[in-house]
Amino acid sequence: MKNFTKIATTALLAVGAMATGFAQANQNTVGAKCGCPAVNARPQANISIKGVTSSVVGSATLNVFNGNVHLGCDTLWQLNGQFYMPSPYTLTIDPGAVIQGVYNADPLATGSIFIERGAKINAAGTKDCNIVFTSNLDPMDGTYSLTNVSKWGGLAIAGTAANNLTLLANSAAGKLSATTGVDGVGCAEGFAVSTHTRFGAGDAAFPTVNNADNSGVLSYVSLRHTGALLGGASAGNEMNGLSLYSVGSGTKIDHIEIIAAGDDEVEYFGGTVNVKYISQFFGDDDKFDYDLGYRGKAQFLFSVSADSLNSGDLRSSDNGIEGDSDDQFGVNKSTFPFQSNPQIWNATFISNGKVNAVYDNCGHAGLMAKEMTAGSFRNSVFANFRSGVHLSQARSNAVQKGDAYDQWTNGTPAYAASWTTAGGTFPVPQSLIIKDNVIIRANDGKHFGFTKGNLVKTTTATSGTFQKDAAGTGLLFNEIPTAPSVADSLQFLTTDRNQIVTSVPGITVALAFNGTNSAMTTEVHAIPSTELVSASSAPADGFFTVVNYKGAFSASEANSSWLSEYGTVALKSLTNANPTDINKDGITNTSDFLLLVAKFGQSNN
Repeated sequence: MKNFTKIATTALLAVGAMATGFAQANQNTVGAKCGCPAVNARPQANISIKGVTSSVVGSATLNVFNGNVHLGCDTLWQLNGQFYMPSPYTLTIDPGAVIQGVYNADPLATGSIFIERGAKINAAGTKDCNIVFTSNLDPMDGTYSLTNVSKWGGLAIAGTAANNLTLLANSAAGKLSATTGVDGVGCAEGFAVSTHTRFGAGDAAFPTVNNADNSGVLSYVSLRHTGALLGGASAGNEMNGLSLYSVGSGTKIDHIEIIAAGDDEVEYFGGTVNVKYISQFFGDDDKFDYDLGYRGKAQFLFSVSADSLNSGDLRSSDNGIEGDSDDQFGVNKSTFPFQSNPQIWNATFISNGKVNAVYDNCGHAGLMAKEMTAGSFRNSVFANFRSGVHLSQARSNAVQKGDAYDQWTNGTPAYAASWTTAGGTFPVPQSLIIKDNVIIRANDGKHFGFTKGNLVKTTTATSGTFQKDAAGTGLLFNEIPTAPSVADSLQFLTTDRNQIVTSVPGITVALAFNGTNSAMTTEVHAIPSTELVSASSAPADGFFTVVNYKGAFSASEANSSWLSEYGTVALKSLTNANPTDINKDGITNTSDFLLLVAKFGQSNN
């Protein structure tokens, strides 16, 4: 029998035969393999018992630790408000520990953790004993809805690596407010504006940029039901599952999963941090969002969007990758220091086929490349998005120029020469590389492999639709957009070897939740049945794993993918290596016997 794979194990467990779908498992055994007590048997304690100094800023209470903090797995730790780890201290979290953010209707009063500049987090879980952050509303017994987003804040880390935040943008009204009056230092989104939420370097406290800054270790960590929305769902000032503010390359981040985030699963605000083995499920917004000059590396990224017809709190997802350099770019090109320029290899992003937009979730692209973003995106799979790749073009015909299309196109010498203006040196022709990717799209006239133009909200269209303005024609995005030019198609499909297909054997995109949104009733297969061989491989630079296949998983990984041994969600083979392990928990015991006995005498019709 061919070994296809599906989302399964610890919390989204495949039960029964091939067509039964998914149900959450009881999570009370988190940490059992490293000697931790059952989660429901652990005494509860507020993390403030570790020693904090509290102050009030507006409706937010800032709880600042007084020294190093160690959280073991013998206690169920609760975050009642915003907690800050200041320099030079370290927050250490043992494998198997569970930390609960206490929900509050006021986002500034909900539970969250902020690792300040100069401080560290040491959360080194293992594949058998991961660390869990979730909401106090989550009973961890398999019944909590997967559409419950924004039920606590999230985890934020600040460092002193470079970002491109200028004084002009820093002092403008919007998502980042200036408190220091210098280039390169801002305040984090979603938290109370204070000295504790600053990131970057150049002020008196941290005068020197350090791109190799070390903010600690995050490994085998699960972050669930995050994303408090400060000011409302469309305010653009939210906490993410994991927020990385000017975090440096000395920080180690791998094997992270984010589930049901109210905003982005992971967002990078400048910095140089590298990440590997990141999985993301059922979030409301982007899966991998970067701006402010992020220049890190990433490999092996996997995401699955939520059922777009669910009846829960979700607004049903946005882009796979959203890339730009600075939302507050404005017209001050002469002081804009550098662009975002990440290197991203081997991602698999599976969306829900959503067409109409809600709130700011207007992208629906596997890769939404926006203003002033350079970088390299290779050997990835984008499935079931409204557009596999969308290149913003809003500034392309303006004096300012500098959108992703300008950065990507080979253009012509005459056209390229017109890009550089007296105000600065942007854009940089051919600095955005998109090569050797596979785009799986529905063949229904509503989904596209490659688009360009400007997606803007329109007040004249039906609520929830957005304009597609690739050629100034004002087409609604729910209509067929203007096809790319012959030259663009030649570059995208032939020169850059991207593929646009309607299916890949072994990869499925059907998504459906059950009536309570606590389980999936359809299977999601993420590993191709035969290798998607690429003409390119990631560089052998000590960080990247050198492989020549496309996507987050090799076809040869069917029984042992990098997700299969940790966390809430994992990939397991449909054919169980141990046929007596009925519930697929890794052992054969009485529970398996009882499940099998209960099936005797039943019809398979």
